[in-house]
Formats: sequence, structure tokens, C-alpha cells
Amino acid sequence: MELLNRIDQLVWGPWLLFLLLGTGILLMVRMDFLPLRRLGFALKCIVGETAGTASESGGRRSESGERRSIGKWFKRQKTQSGVSPYASLMTELAATIGIGNIVGVATAMVLGGPGALFWMIAASVFGLAIKLVESALSVKYRCKNEKGEWVGGPMYTLKHAFPGKIGTILAGSYAFFAVMASFGMGNMTQSNAIAQACQVTFCIPTAKTGLVLTLLTILVVLGGIRGITKVTQILVPFMGAFYLLGTLAVILMHPGRLAQGIGAVFVMAFAPEAVKGGLFGQLAVTASLSMARSMRYGISRGVFSNEAGIGAAGITAATADTDDYIRQGYISMTGVFFDTMIICLFTGLAFAASGLLGSVTSEGELLNGTELAIAVFEGTFGVWGSKFVCISIVLFAYATIVAWAYQGAKAFEYLAGGSRYSVWYHFVYVLVVFLGAVCPLDMVWNFSDICNGLMAVPNLLGVLVLGLGRNGMCEEILRYDNRH
Repeated sequence: MELLNRIDQLVWGPWLLFLLLGTGILLMVRMDFLPLRRLGFALKCIVGETAGTASESGGRRSESGERRSIGKWFKRQKTQSGVSPYASLMTELAATIGIGNIVGVATAMVLGGPGALFWMIAASVFGLAIKLVESALSVKYRCKNEKGEWVGGPMYTLKHAFPGKIGTILAGSYAFFAVMASFGMGNMTQSNAIAQACQVTFCIPTAKTGLVLTLLTILVVLGGIRGITKVTQILVPFMGAFYLLGTLAVILMHPGRLAQGIGAVFVMAFAPEAVKGGLFGQLAVTASLSMARSMRYGISRGVFSNEAGIGAAGITAATADTDDYIRQGYISMTGVFFDTMIICLFTGLAFAASGLLGSVTSEGELLNGTELAIAVFEGTFGVWGSKFVCISIVLFAYATIVAWAYQGAKAFEYLAGGSRYSVWYHFVYVLVVFLGAVCPLDMVWNFSDICNGLMAVPNLLGVLVLGLGRNGMCEEILRYDNRH
């Protein structure tokens, strides 16, 4: 446990925070802040209100350049070699909208103080630029496997960014870390949160919850990408609306504390020691907060939540049946907006407004993770609050588990040279679902943080080279914007 903690601190040191923020800032400036200015365009692309057009690679005009109706967009589920752009986005969101939006925000605001929410949102603004570029690159450099299916992601992009052995090593290392991350971030943290929530709320033993989750995961994973998208297209919109209504109710029912909470978020982002007395003061003393610590947990938990910088969304984006890779990049970019700038923000404001952030248990330990989330909603809705949190965690986490089963499998197939051995990956993956349900919380989160950080390094190198280089993706996006 201590070794994992030390490795986690080393990986998520100042150098990685600088690399993540620096890459986002460079891309955002290079694209003249297009990810922010064109967010409305990106949102319209989701429902097909903007016609698909030819990409820089000379792809065909989708639907003969005509405007698609929303009905046609949602009906377009099956394609010859991929899935619809909408279905691809829903699977991306399923992989990102998980317990990071609830438990991740809670741990960030306890371990890093309320100011961690500020850094989480600030990083997500620049994360828009990273997600746009990395997803567009994944679609541009994708290829077809032996089954005729589209496959892509940073591992394929890196082969073009760095020729020869360097590219092979970087691509292979990314794929390896992606497989490990699928076991950690995409699997163990999610099943652990579900098991803990069911145990606290319904007194169900963690082993029983883990067994049920394992069986449910097997049923969905056996259906492949189409089976997974069938689940995510229904589950993601429902669970997102369901949870947002609950968090909004908590915020509105504590208007007096909301202003104090927002003030603490901004003040403690830069000077946690300036808050004296009260619950936030107790939090600052107990957790030994600092600005560096606030940044560390805010940015790392933000990346855990929206995955901007680690490139995993590009694996799913590459399955979209489209030739317009920049448009698909815009669609993928909205995942950061929905995931962090809306859901995580609402969650953090609910915690801050509840007055329970910084509370301690009967043993004198800070309320954290699932326990804090349950306490916040119970304080507003009574016993129904804990059930609401439990249901939300189950929906969010299970969607992430099934979505990451695909992303991890594609990374494994890259390493194995094909899909013939993917059955072994799926076998191990479903076993890890059970393992995560019964493992200690700290060990699971440390392992996940380490894998996330290690995935980000080769991916960001590729993004910087192919994004900022002459005639790179940033220039392509600027030219694309001029035509639209």
C-alpha cells in the first residue's frame, strides 16, 4: 500500500500537472480558442443539426451534404464497419461518466480541499482542446482489423507521430498502460464504489455485489461494441438526467450555504490556509492542505473523470462511421463539457452547499468518498438520499465498466496483434470486476491514478507533435473552421 502511494505521488508530481495543463494551453492558444468558441457547433453536431462534410482527407459528404433530422440521427445505429457518431459518443460518455463524477469529486475536495473543484473545472476548459485534437487524430489514423471493423486510438496515432522503433515503443507502452487502466480506472474503482454503496445503503456483502456485477458484465461484453452501445445509448442519457436533478435539488435546498461554499472553492484553490474556523477550516488543518495539493487532486481527479489527455476516448471515437474526423473530434470534445463542466461542477457545488464537507466520523476521520456522498444526500432527502446515491453510483459505474471493457480490449488486441486472443482479456476483465469489489478503497484509487498518469505521457507526446507541428491537426481545425 505504501509503495503504491509513493509511486502515485511520483507519477502525479508537478511535472505531469505541468505537462497536462501546458499541452491544453498550447493547443487552445494555437487554435485561437476554437474549442470554447465552437462549443455550440460541437453540441449541434451530436444531434446532426450540422451537416457532415468532407474532411481534410477527402472523405465523402455525409448524407449528400444535407442536414440530418434528429430522428434519422438516432435511428442510424448499425453500419457496415462501425457505429453511429451518436452511439460512439454515448459509449465515450459511459466510459467517462462514472464514479469519478461522485466519489472522485468527493475525494478531490476532501484530500485537496474545496479549491480542488476550481482546478478540476479550470483543467477541463483546456481539456476541451486536448480531447478535440486527440480524438480527431484517432479517427484520422484508424484502420480496419481482420473483421473489417474500424480500430484506432493513440496507439495507432503514435505509430505515425514517431517513425521506427521510437513509435513502436511509445505505441506499445500506451497500449499496455491502457490495458492496466482498464483494470483500474475502468473496472476496479467502479466495482469497488458499487460494492461499498450497496453495503452502506442496503447492507449487501461486497462479495455478493461483486458476483452479480461479474455476471452482468459477462452478458453485455459478449455482445461486442454493438452490444455495449445498445446499453450505453439508453443508460447514459437517463442516468445523467436522473443524477443532475438530484444534485440540483441539494443545491437549491441550501441557498444560504451555497455562497459560502463557492467562496471557499475560489479562496482555497490558491490559499487553503487562509480559511480559519468552521468545517472548511477543520478540513484545511486535518488534511494539511496547500495550493499544490489542491491542484494535484483537482487535476488528477478531473482527468480521471473526463479522460482528456489520456486518449482513451479516441479508441471509441475511431469506431464512428464517419469520414469527417474533425467533426467527430468536436463530438468527442463535448464529453468533457458534459462530464466535468456540468456533472462534476454540480456535484462539487452540492458538497460545498451541504455544509458536510470537512465533517468527521465518530472515529475522528474525515468523511470521504461514498460515505460523504451518502451523508450529503441523506442530509437533504433523509433515508431516500442514500438510496438515490446508491442507484446513481450503480448506474454510473456499471456503464463505465462495460464501456471500458471495449476500450481495454482494443488496446490488448493491439498488443496481441489481433482479436484472436481477446477472449483471454475478457476473462481476466470480468474476474477483476469481482476483485475490485472486495479490495480496499485506497489501493484501488492509487493503482488507477498511476495508470492514468502513465497513459497520459505517450499520448500527450503524440498530441503535441501531430497537433502543433507544421500542417498539424491544429492547422487543419483552423482551416475547417474557416469553411464552416
